[in-house]
Amino acid sequence: MEHNDISVGLDIGTTKIVAMIGRRNEYGKIEILGTGKAKSLGVHRGVVNNITQTIQSIQAAVDEAIAVSGIKIHEAVVGIAGQHIRSLQHSDYITRPNSEEVINDEDLEKLEKQVYKLVMLPGEEIIHVLPQEFKVDGQSEITEPVGMYGGRLEANFHVVVGQVSSIRNIGRCIKSAGLDLAGITLEPLASAEAVLSNEEKEAGVALIDIGGGTTDLAIFKNGIIRHTAVVPFGGNVITEDIKEGCSIIEKQAELLKTKFGSAWPGENKENEIVSIPGLRGRDPKEITLKNLSKIIHARVVEIVEQVFMEIKNYGHEEPKKKLIAGIVLTGGGAQLKHLKQLVEYITGMDTRIGYPNENLAGDSDESLSSPQYATAVGLLMNGLNKLEKDKDKESEISDDASQEKEKDSTEEKEAKQPKKSIFEKWADKFRDFLDNAE
Repeated sequence: MEHNDISVGLDIGTTKIVAMIGRRNEYGKIEILGTGKAKSLGVHRGVVNNITQTIQSIQAAVDEAIAVSGIKIHEAVVGIAGQHIRSLQHSDYITRPNSEEVINDEDLEKLEKQVYKLVMLPGEEIIHVLPQEFKVDGQSEITEPVGMYGGRLEANFHVVVGQVSSIRNIGRCIKSAGLDLAGITLEPLASAEAVLSNEEKEAGVALIDIGGGTTDLAIFKNGIIRHTAVVPFGGNVITEDIKEGCSIIEKQAELLKTKFGSAWPGENKENEIVSIPGLRGRDPKEITLKNLSKIIHARVVEIVEQVFMEIKNYGHEEPKKKLIAGIVLTGGGAQLKHLKQLVEYITGMDTRIGYPNENLAGDSDESLSSPQYATAVGLLMNGLNKLEKDKDKESEISDDASQEKEKDSTEEKEAKQPKKSIFEKWADKFRDFLDNAE
């Protein structure tokens, strides 16, 4: 088996760490060759707070994936999330020295580099600079300015910012677990890759990824990412509320939530009771399902309202910014019973649960099409897309080299160099940053 067409996605979450090895089959679908899952012990609300435990959890997940697939892995595409992530909108421009020449990739790169020089708060670093629309000499709503004439090139950018120390800690954990960083992606963007269709991104959609420690939001409109946000609450706070409200241990609270929990209290009758074994010789506890769903409902309403506030901040109520495709819920928390109905009730927007199965090969393990694996599948897809791009570039360069042997002009050779995507440039920059931090 050729191993150069294989990629690895590593989802470092608050409750679980998932390593997923896969490749594309002849039909363009993702074939998952091995998955490893370990309990995440050193991560709190998406941020590493115990390096040693996180390294052990990553190694456990990776070892399991290697054992299942029989393939040795050396690098992974990693997701980044956590409450330290924030985003902002920024406009910038450059004045070109010669408006008689067409705009090229170097002009876009120069403009993008200018945004990276933005002064951030102490300890923060820009993770992604995502261009939205361009303006050339005042002409707006241009999506691809390359090849146009113009003296002033402007753009609106969506800038994603994170804490340097948190990003560095994740890098350190991956290195110590014996892996190289093949790429780094914002987790809601990875989940979006796995569960959203191009039509939804075009029409306008809000992806809500409810994880264990955080709830991530990514808003798309006209095919472009418009807004990202991280709400520092997830499934774990619901478990914590059940634990406190019913005076039981965490393990029992988690089981109650997943087996009997519901986000809608109205459907449980007063006489529906579940009995929980008492601790060491104590009497069992009886809990009514109505009370349980009231506890869950209160916290879920709080989370959904916070996310809905972010959707309003984006400007969903403006006719031009309306999200026609509504909301897509994914992540482990999306499996909570009647959550879809509650979200529709609070927001008044069409809602569906996002499963990553559309991108998976038909013979994939059914459990992998669960919303809780959306981020891991998205990271794996991201890695495979990068591999394919690299292959295309290599073949392009070799074709160009054979055709252009007579033309030794260095300018032309430079022009033939493939353009790196924003994510690849940032991953390179991040690798240098880690190496220098040694």
